[in-house]
Amino acid sequence: MCGIAGILHFDIERKADKTILNKMTDSISYRGPDGEGFYLQKNLGLGHRRLSIIDLSTGDQPMFNDDKSIVLVFNGEIYNYVELREELKKEGYLFKSSSDSEVIIKAYEKWGIDCQNKFNGMWAFALWDNSKQQLFLSRDRIGEKPIHYALFDNSFVFGSEIKSVLAYGIPKIPNYELLDIYLTLSYIPAPFTFFKNIHKLKPGHCLIIQDSNVKEHEYWDLPDIDENNMRTDKKNVYGNFSDLLTDSVKIRMRSDVPYGAFLRGGLDSSSIVSIMSKISTFPVETFTIGFKEKSYDERDLAAAVAKTFQTNHHEYIVEPDSFDESLNKIAYHYDEPFGDSSAIPTGYVSRFASSKVKMVLTGDGGDEVLSGYTTYQGEKFAGQYQKLPKFVRDSVPFLLLHASKPLKSSIRYKFNRMHDVCYSSNLDFLSRAITKISWIDTDTIRKLIGDDKVYSSYEFISDFMKKCTYKDSFYKLMYLNLKLSLPDDMLVKVDRMSMAYSLETRTPFLDYRLIEYMVGVHKDIKMKKYERKTVLRNTIGLNLPQEILSAPKKGFTVPLREWFKEDSFDQKLKDLTDSTPFLNKEGMESIINLNNSGKKDYGNFIWMLFNLNLNGRLQDK
Repeated sequence: MCGIAGILHFDIERKADKTILNKMTDSISYRGPDGEGFYLQKNLGLGHRRLSIIDLSTGDQPMFNDDKSIVLVFNGEIYNYVELREELKKEGYLFKSSSDSEVIIKAYEKWGIDCQNKFNGMWAFALWDNSKQQLFLSRDRIGEKPIHYALFDNSFVFGSEIKSVLAYGIPKIPNYELLDIYLTLSYIPAPFTFFKNIHKLKPGHCLIIQDSNVKEHEYWDLPDIDENNMRTDKKNVYGNFSDLLTDSVKIRMRSDVPYGAFLRGGLDSSSIVSIMSKISTFPVETFTIGFKEKSYDERDLAAAVAKTFQTNHHEYIVEPDSFDESLNKIAYHYDEPFGDSSAIPTGYVSRFASSKVKMVLTGDGGDEVLSGYTTYQGEKFAGQYQKLPKFVRDSVPFLLLHASKPLKSSIRYKFNRMHDVCYSSNLDFLSRAITKISWIDTDTIRKLIGDDKVYSSYEFISDFMKKCTYKDSFYKLMYLNLKLSLPDDMLVKVDRMSMAYSLETRTPFLDYRLIEYMVGVHKDIKMKKYERKTVLRNTIGLNLPQEILSAPKKGFTVPLREWFKEDSFDQKLKDLTDSTPFLNKEGMESIINLNNSGKKDYGNFIWMLFNLNLNGRLQDK
């Protein structure tokens, strides 16, 4: 796990400047505090910051092949590097180190850019082939590791984070056309960033830069499925799933440094800890955080798992006075507006864990791979709801909305949730998806933005889903989660916050073998009636404490709705509305009042506004 950066001038007579390259890598030094390295040759410069996890003594980068015609800078881990090394040795390749970086180089020598398809891991790497005068950039299939790039100043510039690209001297020009997308999704999806000159390389894609030409290729996508012939053999599915997940955990436990696991008390992270405890010869270090607000706290559940598997367990409590520190930390490390408030607890658990270990396994990706979000229950419900007569479907949301008005805040919130479910079930898939994704309704967002021309979130998701060949809305949602929200929200959140504290995170649920297998499993096997994560419950879940299996699903969220009601936030909220001139002030004040009166839960949306306001102090249009 590291940070990378590079410059390739299209004018071959123009030398790459080491001072600038050093500035680019220094800006992301926390991604690799254990060492740095550079390669400069005429118009090319490659930089690397290292976080040592495997092959501590001989894994320094940039790394070269035998005749130094190939140069590599690499961020991530290739988990099947042991098996690939043995395969390449049989082909006559010799190795000087035990690092996965050298495996990438030898694999490229053997298979060219098709080497990407041989790797099982998370990665973002840049490889210079001097014989071809070609720069090859690759990002892993799912998008665990980032690459940002820009075509500027007759040059190709790239880096692990936006700030490393900006450090080259690229102007920071906000792209206000993306405001609707951000306020709907709470993040900026690839290939966009919030800045006009800078792009993200999409997951499962690579770039080939040669002779001033930049070509993008997709080397991996979700497999096509025959919806009339999905996997329905429950016994085989359970067995294959269990074997794949266990092997995924096993190869992700390869490490030369102390490691542990994030433990939240949910099914996913508890299952990972269960498998780790069987494989490990010593107690697993587990880390959890909690809140004083009981409805948000999962410490008791995490403790039950820790006791069952006899882990060395650590707990930490997040307080409301953490807000300013969290906001500034997140604004700095994400470089652009990022409104997923679960970045707050992710940051705290990462900081907490990094004081004990250098690497952790996490349960991230379980909801996407297992179709475990409550929204999948919603898709099943929508199919049944749409069979009702139209006048019934139209009347129920109206009645629920009006019935909620005289009720107390907690009960009113439940009625509002019922209204939202019934209302969205009456919509087409795209409209329903946007309704469930967004923290606030589309009309309110449009009023906040005004009449300026923007790229609408509906148009973006509609364009995005054109590549999806799946017909059933359950599988469409699976595609949307795996291809959009997972790489651009969930994995960005974990990467930036863990790297902020020089902590490596590994995600066993996101082994591509497991993803490809589970994509083809029938929805009724994944979700028996309305039971979430049926496959996991009936395999690894059988080893978990009963309270884990019966606990309702909780997101990794922060009690922002309650925090913003406190007097200590009055001035912060006033400053927010006064200093965000590119959004409608009265609209922001109305949102805050509805939240603080208990009529709506707009806590996360207000957090999104704070991030939009603070990140880069965006200039007024």
